Amino acid sequence: MKAIAYYASLPISDEKSLQDIELPEPVPGPRDLLVEVKAISVNPVDTKVRQNVAPEGGAAKVLGWDVAGTVKAVGSEVTLFKAGDKVFYAGSIARAGANSELHVVDERIVGHMPKSLGFAEAAALPLTAITAWELLFERLRIREGAQDEGQSLLIVGAAGGVGSILTQLASRLTGLTVIGTASRPQTRDWVSALGADHVIDHSQPLSEALKRAGIDHVTHVASLTQTDQHLDQLVEALAPQGKLALIDDPKALDVTKLKRKSLSLHWEFMYTRSLFETADMLEQHKLLNRVAGLIDDGTLKTTVGEHFGRITAANLRRAHTLLESGKAKGKIVLEGF
Repeated sequence: MKAIAYYASLPISDEKSLQDIELPEPVPGPRDLLVEVKAISVNPVDTKVRQNVAPEGGAAKVLGWDVAGTVKAVGSEVTLFKAGDKVFYAGSIARAGANSELHVVDERIVGHMPKSLGFAEAAALPLTAITAWELLFERLRIREGAQDEGQSLLIVGAAGGVGSILTQLASRLTGLTVIGTASRPQTRDWVSALGADHVIDHSQPLSEALKRAGIDHVTHVASLTQTDQHLDQLVEALAPQGKLALIDDPKALDVTKLKRKSLSLHWEFMYTRSLFETADMLEQHKLLNRVAGLIDDGTLKTTVGEHFGRITAANLRRAHTLLESGKAKGKIVLEGF
């Protein structure tokens, strides 16, 4: 089968950083689906793994953790899907990625694809939807409906992949006042269109920007990027006993700064369930099915930013380059081999 992989961690400007190769077809295990990959999207985790994780023993390493495709075959213990089903999922970072014609994945972390979307539009959703959902409802313990009306959520990096779906979830499913950050006119317009009540500029001191918007403090913060750079401002912006959730990888974080206000810290990593095969892995299957329903009933919309064409090494290098620039809006998708 066709696949895109790398043999050494190289700068994305090097043509060998991602290469078109051929690999044997994978064989599904008892709980696995064998999926014919129709479309993928690209995430910051792809660039981080490529930059920092060298393949073992000279083997090819395949990236890609956002998939939409069709089930080709199922393992002996599969109960949730059958051959021919259209599916979408983010997979497991502990297994080979999905930048390949065929891919195997545990059925417990797979959802039925939204009926109203094509493969490319669906591929933009799984990783960011799981991350945003778990962060909002499981880490920050926000409740659906109007129960948290009067509370507020500041989303730092609201125009990115996770921010684009988190802004929709928070504004459309909860009673929170949602404040998104974006620094360019086009990303500010994007965040506003996704449902944010206010949009502020994260290139300016955040606590001051909030006050200019008429907001003294927020009760919750979702810091999706540059948490270490913004930490002092986030602590200042949070109300006493507020909650700070993050998904990025700060090199250092002085958590003692949270003590005076009794702020709580929450880390979201959507691969935790699949990495440790937790007892509640099935929650990601349920979550993705719920997201598919919300897409189909018009509550949520896909967050495709750009379509980069077919799934090739050259196009994936372009996608990695854009992600590494920090200027991506929404999700980058690729479709077909």
